[in-house]
Amino acid sequence: MRKIINRYIFKEIAFPFIIILFVLTFVLLMGKILQIMDLIINKGVSVFSIAKIIIFLLPSFMLFTIPIALLIAILIAMGRLSADNEITAFKNAGLSLMQLYYPVAVASLITFVLTIFTSYFLVPQSNFAAKRLLFNIARQNAGIGIKEKVFNADFKDFLIYAERIPVNKDYLEGVIVSDNRMIGEQNTILSQKAYLISDPDSMTVKLRLENGSIHTVSADLKRYRKIDFKSYDINLDLSTALANLDKASKSSTEMTMTELWERMKKPGLDKAAVRELAIEMHKKFSIPLSCIFFGLLALPLGIRSHRSVKSKGFTVGFIVVSLYYLLRIGGEALVETGYLPPEIGVWMPNFLFAFAGIILLYTANKEISIIPDINFIRKNRYRNNRGF
Repeated sequence: MRKIINRYIFKEIAFPFIIILFVLTFVLLMGKILQIMDLIINKGVSVFSIAKIIIFLLPSFMLFTIPIALLIAILIAMGRLSADNEITAFKNAGLSLMQLYYPVAVASLITFVLTIFTSYFLVPQSNFAAKRLLFNIARQNAGIGIKEKVFNADFKDFLIYAERIPVNKDYLEGVIVSDNRMIGEQNTILSQKAYLISDPDSMTVKLRLENGSIHTVSADLKRYRKIDFKSYDINLDLSTALANLDKASKSSTEMTMTELWERMKKPGLDKAAVRELAIEMHKKFSIPLSCIFFGLLALPLGIRSHRSVKSKGFTVGFIVVSLYYLLRIGGEALVETGYLPPEIGVWMPNFLFAFAGIILLYTANKEISIIPDINFIRKNRYRNNRGF
């Protein structure tokens, strides 16, 4: 009978978990929908490339949505079982709360394994793959974004105009470039022909101008300088058009644990960079482990808080998740500023929630009430006042 009950409770958790995971991930994805639509409509990016971008974004979303979905699913499942008096029936059948915790622990362990796999392997690989894909899109669509006889301002500090773009050719003709990199000086570059050249290794795109001249006028319009050239390269910053893709090295969110450790051991790193790498290292294990602590906390909260209203599962889950991530953000901020070591700042929410979960689970199992029953207190006061 115990196996049947365990499977029954596990199914009660699994079904809402899948639905909530899908909904939360979709909501986070909707936060990127404006940028995605801009890539399709204004940048001419293909639907296939957009689908790849979405796939690469999913692991970073799921790293956060999996623990949240588990917490809310357990709250909803336990709330329904408690509201329908099934928890009472289980206890009358001789099952303790700790025995009912077994399917919750199994669900927590499965989500922990899934989240740690996502954190260790999927997130670094997908983040770096997304970065390279966006660079390739930028490289391929930089030329598409430049229209003939139209001033193009997609590139930071540059305004580019092309008189003619031959069909099925990889160059521009009659190019005018307004260079605003130098404060106080206005540079205008005229060129007969220009090519867009990309470097996948350094993730940069260059505009190579040929057979032209640079015209410089001082701010007071009293000095003029002209320089002729046969070839002149300009590094284009694509951050205005798409994203900041000109970083050759991986960021901390794109590194595996081994890469983070090797980067931290490199000499010459400042303390701020070391703290950033240390935070990312600890997050790769602390975020997945939150699944275990959410399971500890959700079982007693679900039983205590949902005897009358099942919908409170979302409210309680939202409050718990908000508190957890506020503590996490605050702890990471203290680590970044050097006020706390990473071991304390990153792990502090987990320690607090683990302690709270153990206390609540113990008191719920022993049927000890931590929060006084207000209605019971009011009745006693009423009786005392009436002289009973």
